[in-house]
Amino acid sequence: MNELIFYVEDSPEGGYEARALGESIFTEADNLEELKANIKDAVLAHFDEGKHPRIIRLHFTKEELITL
Repeated sequence: MNELIFYVEDSPEGGYEARALGESIFTEADNLEELKANIKDAVLAHFDEGKHPRIIRLHFTKEELITL
């Protein structure tokens, strides 16, 4: 695996939540710098040494509600 994509969204409690697509990796943080560090730590802990992806891509989403 060369690349891993994380789906990032605002947390209802504040800050951010990130979930990897295709892997059981989830983390959260109060700000983006902390989130990036937490994602790196989670990825390194999840994969065996030398088996982790080279690239981690963050896909940010913003939820908007429309009422009719």
